[in-house]
Amino acid sequence: MAIILTTLLVGFALLVGVGFYLSPQDNVDKADVIVVVSGGQTTSRAEKGIDLYKQGYAPKIIFSGASLDDGPSNAFAMRDQALASGVPASNIYIDEKSQNTYENAVNSKAILQSLAASKIILVTSPYHQRRANQTFESVLGKDYQLLGVSAFDDRWSKSQWWRRGFPLFISVSETWKLIYIGITGNYK
Repeated sequence: MAIILTTLLVGFALLVGVGFYLSPQDNVDKADVIVVVSGGQTTSRAEKGIDLYKQGYAPKIIFSGASLDDGPSNAFAMRDQALASGVPASNIYIDEKSQNTYENAVNSKAILQSLAASKIILVTSPYHQRRANQTFESVLGKDYQLLGVSAFDDRWSKSQWWRRGFPLFISVSETWKLIYIGITGNYK
């Protein structure tokens, strides 16, 4: 009986642990720029970036992400959201070509270099935060300091991700992608 109980407790701890592992959070501090990558609930990611901007954490925002269809890019849609919230166009930069996290990092790096930015707040969904952090750190290198801050995603909870379809799927997917990166070193 003790073995069964121990196995159940360890299994439950692992389930909860995966959610906390996927979603590391840094303390927010002043930075040179906020980078918001699209995907998941793009609107809430943009809202988080805009909120951080308005609180004075960084003077510039980069929105990164291509369109999923023939419409405007996700980056353009997030830019419009920022403009409607009062962020001046002169403080917004967009990357409309990125199709994945690796491209978000590569294309954002070019903008970061043009801004001479070295301290970045990276905004994404909580389940995507660890992989996004690792990918950006790999692409940007040691000359950059990265602070990972997640936007709220009402579909996902780090303590109960296994209870419904989408959170279970995305958590397993992110975990496998991190395992793949760990084994191969390939972020693409």
